[in-house]
Amino acid sequence: MIRAFLAVELSQELRAELAVVQQELKRRIEPEMKRDRRISWVQPASIHLTIKFLGDMDEQVIDPLLVAVEQAIGNQIAVNVPLERLGAFPRPQIPRVLWVGPSENWERGIEAKRVTEIHDAIEQACEGSGFLRETRPFSPHLTLARIKVGERQVGVVLAKSGVLDRPLSLGSLAVESVVLMKSELKPTGSVYTKLWEVRLSGKVARDKREERDSRDV
Repeated sequence: MIRAFLAVELSQELRAELAVVQQELKRRIEPEMKRDRRISWVQPASIHLTIKFLGDMDEQVIDPLLVAVEQAIGNQIAVNVPLERLGAFPRPQIPRVLWVGPSENWERGIEAKRVTEIHDAIEQACEGSGFLRETRPFSPHLTLARIKVGERQVGVVLAKSGVLDRPLSLGSLAVESVVLMKSELKPTGSVYTKLWEVRLSGKVARDKREERDSRDV
């Protein structure tokens, strides 16, 4: 059994820009926080767009899932997701996750519908391979930090700083391929191993076992 998820990888240039955003957030948030707060910042090298968390899966499913995902999205057209704002889940007043993602206007447009179609096709492919379908609507966002303790205090600081109200200009995330990642928990964090990649053009790159350190999925 392996722990795995499907995701879209980021370019090194975009990772570098996100690191700058994280540093700015740290500068604004952490000096205002009390000692009892706990914020886990995602390492830029491990930031990705999670398409579907699969959980524990049998290794025998790896190749059949590759075929299913290839058939589902192999003829889809690539989509660019603009990264235009900072947000918080479940809401800014008590944030547990800080993220960067598209504007609300974009989420109501045609490109957002195309991303949803790609996600739905992957959900259907995974369901055919024995995975439960996610019932929540898909929201394309990149997680920057997780607040473990002190959510309300972080919410107050965010409101005072106004950072969530300011537009960003980070370019866009290119949804050009989907990868299957194995996640192994180590004392220093998780290690991700790419098992396969399916490009939306229909091309497939198998077993690119590139490992990198990460904090979590």
